[in-house]
Amino acid sequence: MSRRSGRTINLPAPYLKRVWLDASQVHDRGAYPFCLPIFPDDFELNFETAITIIVGENGTGKSTILEGIAALAGYDDAGGGKGYMPVDHSEAREKMGGQLSRALRASWLPKITNGWFFRAESFFSVARYLDKAARDAGQVGPDFLSHSHGEGFLRFFEERCQRQGIFIFDEPESALSPARQIEFLKLLRRMEDSRICQVIMATHAPMLMAYPGARLLRLGKYGLEPTTVEQTDHYRVMREFCDDPHGFVEATLGE
Repeated sequence: MSRRSGRTINLPAPYLKRVWLDASQVHDRGAYPFCLPIFPDDFELNFETAITIIVGENGTGKSTILEGIAALAGYDDAGGGKGYMPVDHSEAREKMGGQLSRALRASWLPKITNGWFFRAESFFSVARYLDKAARDAGQVGPDFLSHSHGEGFLRFFEERCQRQGIFIFDEPESALSPARQIEFLKLLRRMEDSRICQVIMATHAPMLMAYPGARLLRLGKYGLEPTTVEQTDHYRVMREFCDDPHGFVEATLGE
């Protein structure tokens, strides 16, 4: 179990209960990310289950929300855990989570700073950092990069994501085949069964959206709302494709 102020944390996840936007800390509504329609004065996100999944189209603000939460937990904007920084952080991505986190407020029970923020696009930066840190300490590095992309992802998840903490996944399916997504679902089940892991995930994969018991939220132009996997555009498109793959692609190309 993790410890906080010398005390063992025996409470089950979720630990982060709520985040909300403090409008008094937003000094320029025209500046990104506060100009996004999802950030009205009363923006609020509650966490009712150990696993929360956010879906939505590109550009709606899913990653920005995750980055802001990660910053509140003490993680680096480009991915990693507390105290970790990718080797090529300066080129990893444009940082927006830190700007958002300064205007976010959070309710924890208790506050957890153990865990990991996984970003698919910066995975190799983080993996190189971990390998280098181990070598600098005279240890054998985890060597995540000697595996295929998907295998490296899964090995990383298996090693890092079954301890007590809050785990934030931004599109973890990016390097995972459908079979590997099933393996990831099994890992989520182990994390949930442990009762010590809180997961907040953004995904475009209907298979991951269908995780039983997770709270599924759709992020649209007007904020977050509960949904089901069958109601998502991602599922509808995949269903149409599976019903008639060749016809679907032909019709799409003809538009």
